[in-house]
Amino acid sequence: MPVGNIAPPDVIHAINGVEIGITAAGVRYKDRDDLVVFRLADSATVACVTTSNKCCAAPVLLVREHLKQLADSDKSARYLLINTGNANAATGDEGYRRALQTCEALADKTGVAVNQVMPFSTGVIGEVINSEAIIKGLEACLANLSKDNWLAAANAIRTTDTIPKVASTQVAVGDNIEYSVTGISKGAGMIRPNMATMLGYVATDAPIAQPLLQQMLVELTNQSFNRITIDGDTSTNDCCVLIATGDNESNLIDSKRHPHYASLFEALKQVFIRLATLIVRDGEGATKFITVKVTGGKTVEDCCDVAYAVAHSPLVKTAFFASDPNWGRIVAAMGYSGAENLDANQVSVTLDDVAICTRGQLDPSYTEEQGQKVMSRPEITINIDLGMGDAADTVYTCDLSHEYVSINADYRS
Repeated sequence: MPVGNIAPPDVIHAINGVEIGITAAGVRYKDRDDLVVFRLADSATVACVTTSNKCCAAPVLLVREHLKQLADSDKSARYLLINTGNANAATGDEGYRRALQTCEALADKTGVAVNQVMPFSTGVIGEVINSEAIIKGLEACLANLSKDNWLAAANAIRTTDTIPKVASTQVAVGDNIEYSVTGISKGAGMIRPNMATMLGYVATDAPIAQPLLQQMLVELTNQSFNRITIDGDTSTNDCCVLIATGDNESNLIDSKRHPHYASLFEALKQVFIRLATLIVRDGEGATKFITVKVTGGKTVEDCCDVAYAVAHSPLVKTAFFASDPNWGRIVAAMGYSGAENLDANQVSVTLDDVAICTRGQLDPSYTEEQGQKVMSRPEITINIDLGMGDAADTVYTCDLSHEYVSINADYRS
């Protein structure tokens, strides 16, 4: 079961210039929505980051090619085409041909160029995608395009996810101007994005120049989707898209010095972190939501290395599942993290407010009863102070349970 607060927002703000259509195309699943189309306004600018997995899927290759082609023109992406159930990865030339075929079909129906269609797939790897079902389902998607379909879309892109993942907010930036930000994501296993199976789509009605939008997306993913891990596996299909639909040229945000930039970035960051942590809260078989917060580092890289080593460790994760305060596993993971500036005699570790390790050794006030009590909580923060400087970083993870093994053993059933 998902951990903690996983409810959709009370208000999901529509984004002017974004319409979403959904249908049950039967790509893999029966009797459930599995195909989503985003239609974007002519004024929209689009940024995208994709998986670093070198065995990436056919749709990822096409997205990269289409974005590169559009960068050399005066056009931008107009449609996003997303299917669930089949990743169309490790499918060779046939998989590529079928992905392109779906883009061509949508372009033909909507009168845009083929490279203005961005395909995304998620699901089982190694099976040729049912492109016929996707093409057949396009008419239904286009027929029910609506600006209010965000929650339905979040449900439609799920695979092993047990909940839809939606975040939405508004931010006032002065002069009676207010921007909306709304996004969805999916992912529950094969999660260690590195730009989990992870897809993310976030849109704002703010006017943002494309070069800055791309820069913002990289920074936002590095503080959110690239700071989560469930099982340490980076998917073949990870993609995250940021869309800006505003067309107010007089208020175009084209630099970090723009007076609207800081407030808007914080609103976007709030949505990105919420979408990323929802993935962890819904991790396959998860019973604990764990925040690994590393401070006192000499560099951010050292903090990140330590945080990920702890968050990835199967021994640490299984200890949390068992509510076993075996804190030596945390220290061991720190030691093999690869952090260049690490002195074991300077390290301190607390679980929430319980001091376990102080300057490299057992804290004199610690008792097993305290450790057992804090480890039994559904949400726990591992605070690690490296005692070397002022740098900090945070990674979000979950425990590793019997259920995770069962889910992945039966994934294709």
